[in-house]
Amino acid sequence: MKLLIVEDDREAGAYLKRALSEVGHTVDAATGGRSGLMLAAGETYDVIILDRMLPEIDGLGILRTIRASGVKTPVLLLTALGGIDDRVEGLEAGADDYLIKPFAFAELLARVNALARRPPAQEMRTELALADLRLDLLKRTVSRAGRRIDLQPREFQILEYLLRHAGRVVTRTMLLESVWDFHFDPKTNIVETHMSRLRGKVDRGHGVELIHTVRGAGYVLREPG
Repeated sequence: MKLLIVEDDREAGAYLKRALSEVGHTVDAATGGRSGLMLAAGETYDVIILDRMLPEIDGLGILRTIRASGVKTPVLLLTALGGIDDRVEGLEAGADDYLIKPFAFAELLARVNALARRPPAQEMRTELALADLRLDLLKRTVSRAGRRIDLQPREFQILEYLLRHAGRVVTRTMLLESVWDFHFDPKTNIVETHMSRLRGKVDRGHGVELIHTVRGAGYVLREPG
């Protein structure tokens, strides 16, 4: 992995750089806030190891700046401040993990490896779509072929779930758990009733149906053809 260490204690920084290099990582190091920020914002790293207390710009300032500029590199924050409020402040500033000094190198290495294994953060989706069907998650609106469809809150939740699982069969149990938060069978036709109304609103007046019943299994939202 390619790592960045931002640590103003030169002896501690040199030790970490040497130890991480010995286990096969490529390591850049900075001892000041400004140089650390330039590297964190300008280079690509797998993990950043960031001291909180730094000259020029502190670790939280670096964190907030790189997060605001769209840098999503996992950050392990190092600090001697171990209070709950301190940890919360660090995490809310954009840290992915928090390690209190003094620490064992084995623990730091394990935390760095764990951060590197995390899947990359995905951009928040504000719209779900299939064919000419559009669902806006922010405005809470639905349209098909450019024409607005008025849905009740449960119908909106069902359609959102179907769009997130487009092309896959969604069972009655899955809908009960995800839309109604039922973890039991209410012994009613609540799902069937809502699905019937939803299909009427989404597919009525269009030559091609998008919502289909899979006999004995559930429902599927799929592309025409």
